[in-house]
Amino acid sequence: MKAPFLTFDSKNATKEMFDLGQKMIKGAETIMGIEEIDVGASPKELVFQQDKMKLYHYVRKDKPSCGVPVLIVYALVNKEYMLDLQPDRSIVKKLLDHGLDLYIINWGYPTKADRYIGLDDYINVYMSDAVDFIRESSNNDKINLMGICQGGTFSTMFSAIYPEKVKNLITLVTPIDFSIKKGLLFNWSKNINPDTLIDAYGVVPGDFLNSGFLMLMPITLNVGKYIGMLDVVGEKEKLLNFLRMEKWIFDSPDQAGECLRQFIKDMYQGNKLVAGGLKIGDKDVNLKKITMPLLNIYASGDHIVPPAATKPLNDLVSSTDKELYEFKGGHIGVFVGAKSQKELAPAISDWLHKRADGKPHKKATK
Repeated sequence: MKAPFLTFDSKNATKEMFDLGQKMIKGAETIMGIEEIDVGASPKELVFQQDKMKLYHYVRKDKPSCGVPVLIVYALVNKEYMLDLQPDRSIVKKLLDHGLDLYIINWGYPTKADRYIGLDDYINVYMSDAVDFIRESSNNDKINLMGICQGGTFSTMFSAIYPEKVKNLITLVTPIDFSIKKGLLFNWSKNINPDTLIDAYGVVPGDFLNSGFLMLMPITLNVGKYIGMLDVVGEKEKLLNFLRMEKWIFDSPDQAGECLRQFIKDMYQGNKLVAGGLKIGDKDVNLKKITMPLLNIYASGDHIVPPAATKPLNDLVSSTDKELYEFKGGHIGVFVGAKSQKELAPAISDWLHKRADGKPHKKATK
């Protein structure tokens, strides 16, 4: 049997090349008309600053229906404006719409002078002082903490050290059990030599760490999305959506060396939140000291922080009022997906409102 001949349709090929050229010209015109890629849609005010850490308070037009403010704590490796990327993709806006009083920490961009800033500084100084500022300015003995990804790990540590300052704890896609074998990031960090890395760099470049995240899904994150961009390159609003996400992905702050060293050794390699023995400065971190209500949210399709890394928290704390909440989606979808706006923000608000008086209540509804 003869192999079929491959045919070349020069007419269609020429048309496709012409159409692609026209699309690129239109795209170039669209890009030239974009003066700025705006992010952080919701208005906020700088209310407190210590070194590079800035604490912002989101502006409300009316009085919040939940009297206990919420401090949002994001990860160090990316910027917190992912939570407020644009008006129609903002979990911050939805939480504000549902009556919450929100604060957020911006960790800033470490420089060489910050090489020796460690977990002790982030937890026992910056977070502690931000929480104390909110407690005093809002006239509340306790506030609500909402930690996201690594910021959720920080919030868990803080709640174990200072339970008297935290009314309710919410964690989203938060790594707690670092012993899991799923996830390239977890396996990569277990086998890296943090001493060699930090001694070489001092302050580790954000681009170095970002390359590791991009390798989690190399085809999708390095090739596929740019091919897909051609379909929207001539439509300004859709192109802006793409460019906002690109800005966030590559806006990766450098990492203070000593903090990263301890986080890799004690978390990824020592799994001390689960195994015990973790110390932050002179403070012991014992998850059994967490007694406040806990809402632990994981994403079923998360490839960055697999559910197996998040779920164990509920079994490690002493809280009697605790809930494990499954979000059907991925790590980023928790923040910007349409389902997040419709489902997750109302559920978080409902859960907090029901616990405003400090009494246990029924589980949040989906």
